[in-house]
Amino acid sequence: MNRTTKQQRYVYGWILAALVMGLAPMGIASALMPQTPMESVQSAIADVMRILTDETLKQPERQAERRRLIEQVVRQRVSYEDMARQALGHQWQDLTAGERQEFVDLFVQLLRDSIAGKIDAYTDEHVVYLSEQMEDRIAQVRTRLAGRKIDTLLDFRLADRAGTWLVYDVVIDGASIVHSYLAQFAHIMRDMAYAGLVNKMRENTLLVKSFETVSSQ
Repeated sequence: MNRTTKQQRYVYGWILAALVMGLAPMGIASALMPQTPMESVQSAIADVMRILTDETLKQPERQAERRRLIEQVVRQRVSYEDMARQALGHQWQDLTAGERQEFVDLFVQLLRDSIAGKIDAYTDEHVVYLSEQMEDRIAQVRTRLAGRKIDTLLDFRLADRAGTWLVYDVVIDGASIVHSYLAQFAHIMRDMAYAGLVNKMRENTLLVKSFETVSSQ
């Protein structure tokens, strides 16, 4: 299998990661039955595949409906507070409860805007499940996204929150989504402080370049 360039793999990997984190509706059975981290990722991806292969949802006039589905389920598979806290870094400790909630909401919107135009770019790739590692309430599920055009490693990092495994980061070919945001937020705050970062997020003028040369370690 020919491997694509690193930039292309990041794009495809980000698409799948975003889909898994934002398009995975939890049915009644899956919500009630405890799942392992691997099972949680597998069921999420299965739900995504069902949505993507639903011909009725591919119609242009139903695009808004697909967006509404995303809005309804986006918080069910991801611990966005964990993601936002880690992406902001030590500044999080200085925020009030209200400021923290505002930052989480702005961070969620930033992620949504980043993936909004990429959903329909998913093609016929498939996921190979490689391994699962658990330590206390933290886990990592290693997968591989393979297809005719791509070959991408995806590591899902999850935390046990009240008995449910929630994604708090995705590492794509060695690049962590959270660490990528952390590096870019820190760069902005060096020039503008926290208030400047938040203003840019409020004004929807923050252009985040995903997966620059940022180590996941």
